[in-house]
Amino acid sequence: MKKLILSALALSAVSYTALAQKDVKLFDGKTTTGWHAYNKTGAGSWSVVDGALQLDPTSHEASDLLTDGEYENYELTIDWKIAEGGNSGIILGVHEDPSLSATYLTGIEMQVLDNIKAEDNKKPNHLAGSLYDMKAAPATAAKPAGEWNKVKVRKQNGQLTFWLNGIETVNVLIGSPEWTEMLNNSKFKTWEGFAKYPKGHIALQGHGAVVSYKNIKIKQL
Repeated sequence: MKKLILSALALSAVSYTALAQKDVKLFDGKTTTGWHAYNKTGAGSWSVVDGALQLDPTSHEASDLLTDGEYENYELTIDWKIAEGGNSGIILGVHEDPSLSATYLTGIEMQVLDNIKAEDNKKPNHLAGSLYDMKAAPATAAKPAGEWNKVKVRKQNGQLTFWLNGIETVNVLIGSPEWTEMLNNSKFKTWEGFAKYPKGHIALQGHGAVVSYKNIKIKQL
């Protein structure tokens, strides 16, 4: 009997590991199910257009869009396309709290930008694919406005790695001396809650421009 119980537990562990390492769709391509606007119910200024989650920047409910679930160790893949002059971001480790007015107060941002015509293109670490205001991505990693870009983000035990269109743009350990130096040289250095939540929501930033996201999948590690 003891052997049977141990075998069953072993099989359960294998099944859980297989499930945890499976790609799961965070967006079904048809509805906003699984997402909500920050500190709100419903999707706010976001809707599904041509199989993608798209921001309506003219909406009076302009907001960031969050996953209903929270995640800690994972690999995220997502495609984005932004309008000419546009600015947005993929924000990780977001702590949702009514006392906090924005996702970026706690979350770490992978920049989404039209590198050519966006107003916020003056610093290398503000360009698309960057760890925003902390580590610069190559300017050539991003495709022009109106074209789809492919992102992969891996966050595992504090190790943060970004890829944009197959190019690795960021690889840093949160809390390491390198991280601390970058943080101290950024605008986030005095932000009490910034990057303090290993487990949190994933957010798509609404920043005043039409932006679209699709093929959103996560594999928990």
